[in-house]
Amino acid sequence: MKLTAIDLFCGAGGLSRGLIDAGFDVIAGVENNPVAAETYRANYPGHYLVEADIATVDPLALMRDLGINRGQLDLLAGCPPCQGFSTHRTRRKSSAVEDSRNDLVFEYLRFVKELLPKVVMMENVPALAVDDRAHLVLRELIKLGYKVTSRSLQVKDAADYGVPQRRKRMILVASRFGEVSEPSPVAFHSTVRDYLSTMPLPGGANDVLHDYMPKRADKVQAMITLIPKDGGSRKDLPKEYWLPCHLKGRGGYLDVYGRMSWQKVSPTITGGCISPSKGRFLHPEQDRAITLREAAILQTFPSDYYFSLAAGRDHAALMIGNALPPKFIKVHADKIKEHLISVEG
Repeated sequence: MKLTAIDLFCGAGGLSRGLIDAGFDVIAGVENNPVAAETYRANYPGHYLVEADIATVDPLALMRDLGINRGQLDLLAGCPPCQGFSTHRTRRKSSAVEDSRNDLVFEYLRFVKELLPKVVMMENVPALAVDDRAHLVLRELIKLGYKVTSRSLQVKDAADYGVPQRRKRMILVASRFGEVSEPSPVAFHSTVRDYLSTMPLPGGANDVLHDYMPKRADKVQAMITLIPKDGGSRKDLPKEYWLPCHLKGRGGYLDVYGRMSWQKVSPTITGGCISPSKGRFLHPEQDRAITLREAAILQTFPSDYYFSLAAGRDHAALMIGNALPPKFIKVHADKIKEHLISVEG
């Protein structure tokens, strides 16, 4: 039974990858960023991609183009851009700074109202879960006939579902045909070793996302070399390598210039994932930051997944850091598929 899905704000395609891995036919995507759209097309050449500001996209015209009727789509999924809710931009983790992108959740809701899919799935950062916007979305879903319970909107850690990364995310799932069961957490977390230990040394992999090694300033490279292997921290450095703010006791982010640990999950992969000054992004034992390919693998993308470098390596890192881990999406999409088959069977 082939179930259909549309991916709004599809970015580089992490959500679509997870849906496809669960057996969904992703019939369309909507994305405004040209480099993300190039990445998406390269990986999913058969998908119908609307490259436009979602506020200008007519859901009725999209349905006509796809040949589907209201209520026929199985799943409408999406992750509205969430930078305004990011904890890096808020004083408190529960509050959002003013950012026009915060209201893009209502564009997602506009598509729900017009398409009336059988199931909706929206993913975002945890701060949205306690914002009034999310609860307005829930109230509107109830009016549209969706079954909403206390478990419809939750904050979950992707590490609990097989992703080798500490990554807390909000996920909203609701169906017009009853409650969708939840996936069970894994018994044991996947680790950095599970995913990166067999990676070849950068330089000989014939992979542009893995082979490039930036030239660091001598002092920075010396700092990296001195960080103890397998989980070391900048706190382990001799004082002469400490930054002025650290010497004055202001601390700063404790994970910067830190190494990942082989036997643990990685930290959250962010847009700064290839820069040692942006977090605990040093390789567990090699004296370097992780590569773009390693970051993508820790996000559970396939090892040959294409990411455009048209806007540079930092932009590619941002795409990877902003993406949804396909494995996290798949385990939830598996349950949605089971639910749809049971109600339509």
